[in-house]
Amino acid sequence: MLQKLGLFIFVAAFGLFIGTLGMNNYVLTFEVLEKNFKDDALVDVKIELASMIDQSYSNAYTFTAELSEGINQLNKVYNAQQAWDKKIYEDTILSIVKASASGYLADNKGIMFLLTFGMAILGALLFILPESQKPAGIKNNGIYSNPAMNRKWLGIIIGTFLILFYIVLYFKPQYIANWTMLVDPVSKLINGGEASRWFMYGFLYTISVLVMGIRYIIKYRHSKYQIIRTLSIMFFQTCIAFILPEIMSNLNLPSADLKNMWPLDYSFFFNYRLDKLIAGGTFGIFLLVWGVVLFVVGVPVMVYFFGKRWYCSWVCGCGGLAETLGDPFRQLSDKSLKAWKVERYLIHGVLVFAIIMTIGVLYTYFTGSYNLLGFIPTEWLKSSYGFLIGSIFSGVVGTGFYPLMGNRVWCRFGCPLAAYLGIIQRFKSKFRITTNGGQCISCGNCSTHCEMGIDVRAYAQKGQDIVRSSCVGCGVCSAVCPRGVLNLENAETGTRVMIAPDVLLGNLMEK
Repeated sequence: MLQKLGLFIFVAAFGLFIGTLGMNNYVLTFEVLEKNFKDDALVDVKIELASMIDQSYSNAYTFTAELSEGINQLNKVYNAQQAWDKKIYEDTILSIVKASASGYLADNKGIMFLLTFGMAILGALLFILPESQKPAGIKNNGIYSNPAMNRKWLGIIIGTFLILFYIVLYFKPQYIANWTMLVDPVSKLINGGEASRWFMYGFLYTISVLVMGIRYIIKYRHSKYQIIRTLSIMFFQTCIAFILPEIMSNLNLPSADLKNMWPLDYSFFFNYRLDKLIAGGTFGIFLLVWGVVLFVVGVPVMVYFFGKRWYCSWVCGCGGLAETLGDPFRQLSDKSLKAWKVERYLIHGVLVFAIIMTIGVLYTYFTGSYNLLGFIPTEWLKSSYGFLIGSIFSGVVGTGFYPLMGNRVWCRFGCPLAAYLGIIQRFKSKFRITTNGGQCISCGNCSTHCEMGIDVRAYAQKGQDIVRSSCVGCGVCSAVCPRGVLNLENAETGTRVMIAPDVLLGNLMEK
């Protein structure tokens, strides 16, 4: 009964959340334009948008579409003139839409925040918490018949929503201005200003990790390793990735996610980032040095002792969302040999792309030339990587495809940092998953729940240690094993990839 109530409250809050997109009226004024533009750009915008000034719009879509069209026309002129410094970006359009809004939502942000996010969180918790009354341990009931968890109608709807959300977030954020307005109270509390699209996204991201993290802990409460690991994920996402950068910004310091690093943070060496860090004085230089030392020294040392799990399963925000929000879909990862081949070529290809792009960016920064080797345009490299990898792959596909391809699509096929960590783990790390094939009953739980598409059962049946560059050490294979066949260990590198002296098939031993 409590779960049904929770589901009803969540669905109602989500419906209201969608409905907020149409709650305001919009009037564009000269004062709004003067707050967002200066000098020549202000004159150009006033001329281009003259027909919209002081006109009342009751439809958010009509207002935003007309505003965007006018600014796009202006950008075409700037592009033709090669006046790149005058180009107007989506964040500015978003600010104009928010500043032009009036109505119930604009006047009652706190109430609407509670009615949407507050009720959604309450509904989700009411649905999740009763699971703690059921016996601990993994139950496979319904994972291949549930319409949300086996590429059926509900999963397709969820995936479609996520894909559309990421497309709008990255490329047309002005159309979800009202959603950013909802979290203005939280933004003002943390950093003193109104919410940007990235603050809104960070808030949604963090709430998802926290709420679904509670679900994860309840589900895997029989495993101390899973409880501690999930608490670590929740801490790093909430405190280090979300709150701390906002506090830095409020203190007029260069803001940064201290756990994020190149090449996952692919823009780390972009000129505007470097200039901002250098201009930030001692603290900015510290962040620059920290970022370089983290991937040059920190990664090899930590992977040697603990494997890539120290980052991918305990610290990383992408992995944190995959482990919590994406946990219901982990069984959808493809375990075929073909998928493994695609994975190896694709993820290492992205790593090579990131390296070449970064070399080009640094070449331009230090030489002023925009052509690497005389013929490769560095701006094209940067924009192509940002669009194809930074937006489409990591966001639209990486998260939107959870209900279609499993929860670690980005981590498995695209993350350049995962590729870097994996190379070190495969050849120089103490981490391994040991197996006791004599106890294996071939139930397949381990392979089913492996989010990285590893056929764990095949290793267990042969009594072979699992040493794979893709393994993130989440430990779920061990947690779902009914016989204790699998164990996560750190050992001397020379003892890895061991095979039992006997050929082990299930519980049978053949000499």
